[in-house]
Amino acid sequence: MHAPVRAQPNKKKSPKAFWLKQLHTWHWVSSAISLIGLLLFAFTGITLNHAADVEGSPQTITKSATLPPALLRQVAADDGPDAKKPLPAPIAAWVEKQVGQSGKGEAEWSADEVYLALPRPGGDGWVSIDRHSGEVASEATSRGWISYLNDLHKGRNAGDVWKWFIDIFAIACFLFALTGLVLLWLHARKRPTTWPLVAMGLAIPAILAIIFIH
Repeated sequence: MHAPVRAQPNKKKSPKAFWLKQLHTWHWVSSAISLIGLLLFAFTGITLNHAADVEGSPQTITKSATLPPALLRQVAADDGPDAKKPLPAPIAAWVEKQVGQSGKGEAEWSADEVYLALPRPGGDGWVSIDRHSGEVASEATSRGWISYLNDLHKGRNAGDVWKWFIDIFAIACFLFALTGLVLLWLHARKRPTTWPLVAMGLAIPAILAIIFIH
């Protein structure tokens, strides 16, 4: 007969092992979240540093049209002093269909015209509506995909959602760097070059800033 198999006692993990596992988990999760963003921001860091060498020639498209009488009446009415307000929904939809630009956003209403600025990453644009004749002029400028990525790097004209992404990405990068620093500290005894390399990462930019930036 076989001897009964004794159940192995549960080994309790030490607090150190628990926190080390948590540290590794936070490190790889934050690195996975920030990986693509880090590649994007590292690439655009180079392109921004050499913007004069890599930026392409702007391409501008102009269009014109005339508001139909029913829509013209909505912009021709005298509504008092100059103001900033969106285009009426029917006019915004007509502008998008006829000149290919968004009609959304705060427009500047003056006595003679309605002017809608349409800045965006990697380009610019505007729509102008004559309040008397109904003539519509539109201009859209594109500076290329590198300029588009550079503007995303700076958060320029990218909207509130992109600003939230940058904040979340920055927090992920902070956690990635902080947990990496703690892991360096834990393994520094077996890797004697750890702290000299960390010190170089601090000293080199500091020395360059002191000597060459005035």
